[in-house]
Amino acid sequence: MARAKTRFVCSACGAVSPKWTGQCPDCGEWNTLTEERTAPASTAGRRAGFSGDLSGNVRRLGEIEIADTPRIGSGMRELDRVLGGGLVPGSVILVGGHPGAGKSTLLLQTHAHLAGTLPALYVTGEESLQQVARRAERLGIANDDLRLLSETRVEAIVETARRERPRALVVDSIQVMHLADVQSAPGGVAQVRESAAVLTQFAKQTDTVLFLVGHVTKEGHLAGPKVLEHMIDCSLLLEGDADSRFRTLRSHKNRFGAVNELGVFGMTERGLREVKNPSAIFLTREGQPAPGSLVTVAWEGTRPLLVELQALVDPTTLGTPRRVTVGLDTNRLAMLLAVLHRHGGLTVGDYDVFANVVGGVRINETSADLALLLSVVSSLRDQVLPQELVVFGEVGLAGEIRPVPSGQERLHEAAKHGFTRAIVPRANQPRRPIEGLQVDGVQTLAEALDIL
Repeated sequence: MARAKTRFVCSACGAVSPKWTGQCPDCGEWNTLTEERTAPASTAGRRAGFSGDLSGNVRRLGEIEIADTPRIGSGMRELDRVLGGGLVPGSVILVGGHPGAGKSTLLLQTHAHLAGTLPALYVTGEESLQQVARRAERLGIANDDLRLLSETRVEAIVETARRERPRALVVDSIQVMHLADVQSAPGGVAQVRESAAVLTQFAKQTDTVLFLVGHVTKEGHLAGPKVLEHMIDCSLLLEGDADSRFRTLRSHKNRFGAVNELGVFGMTERGLREVKNPSAIFLTREGQPAPGSLVTVAWEGTRPLLVELQALVDPTTLGTPRRVTVGLDTNRLAMLLAVLHRHGGLTVGDYDVFANVVGGVRINETSADLALLLSVVSSLRDQVLPQELVVFGEVGLAGEIRPVPSGQERLHEAAKHGFTRAIVPRANQPRRPIEGLQVDGVQTLAEALDIL
C-alpha cells in the first residue's frame, strides 16, 4: 500500500518545497511554509471520481453548439447585476468580506428566496442550526422549504448534496471545511485548496450553483491560497464599515459578466435591502456648501455613479507634508499635485492634502482626476464651487485632459439628477445638446482653471 508523502507549501505563493526552510525560496516570505501530507495516487483518484479509462473526447471548435446560458434570478436585482444578470447553473461564486459585513445574511436571504422555486441547501460550519434559525427569525424569513445542514466534513457535504439534489448550495465558510485524506488543520493551504476543488467538481458535474463564503485578511484580501481564486467562476467582495448602514458588493472576477460591477445594499434590522438609485444616496449634501466639495461621475461596471469628492488643504506642521486619501489612490494624488504645480501654477508643497470619497465608495478609474484637482484648488483658495456643477476627466502628465469611456451616459446621469453645468474633456462633449445641462469641454488643465 502506497504511503502518504510529506511536503511543505507556502501560504503566500503556493510554492512547494520538499523540506522546511525559514524563507520561501520562490517569493522570499518568512515563516510561510506549512506541512501537508499528499494522498496516494489511488486515494486522490477516488476522491476526484476518476475510474476506468481516462482518455478525453476531443472535438473540433466548429462542431461545438453554442447555446444561451440560462440565468436564475436570485431575488435581489443588485446581486443579479453584479453577477451579470443572474445565477448560472454550475457556477462557483466566492463571497468574501470582513466579519460582520453581512455575507451570511445576504446568502441566507438569497437562498430563502430561491428555496421557494427550486431545491436549496444551506451548509453552515461556523454556526449551529439554532443560530441560523434565530437569524432567519430576526430577518423575517419564514420559508420552510429552505434546508439547513451543520457540517464541516466535505465528504459528508457532498454525499448529502447528492442525496438531496439541490440546485443552489451555500458553504459557510470554506476556511472551516476539511477532508479526511488531507493531513492538515482546517483553514490551512492544503485543506482550503482541496476542499474547494472537491466542491467545485461536484457543482460542475451536477449543474449546482455553489456559493463559497471566504474570510478576508486584515489587508483586505481573501484569505487562503491564490489558486482558490483561479478555480472559481466569480469572486465577490462585500465591503462596508461596521458603523455604516450601507454595503457595497463588487465583482473582482466574473466569467459570466462585467468585472468591477458594483451593487449597493442598505443594512436594516430586516437584513440587507437593495438600493435602486445609489447616486441619490451618495449625493446627500446637507448643510451649507463648503470649499473643496465637488461631484464627479464614476463608471462602475455597466452604470454611472455620481459621488461627491472632498478635499482639504491645510498648512502643514510637519517637515514632510502629508498626502492622505480615502477611496482614492494616494500615489495618483501625489502625481496630480505635481501636474497642478507644473501646468496650473499652484503649489501645495507646504500644505497637507486630504482627499475623501463620500459614502465609502472606492474609485479605481482615472475619470476622477480633474474633479479631484478642482476640489483641491477650491479648498486651497477657500472658495465654494457651484452645487450644480459636475466634473470628470483624466489628467495627463503634460496637463492635457483626456477623454474617458461612456462620457455621454455620464452626462445623461448627471442631468437626470438635476445638475445644470459640467466640465468634461472636449472629446466627451455631446454632439447634441442635453436639455438643462451646459457642457464645457476643455483640453488642458489651464482651461478648466480659467472656467472656474
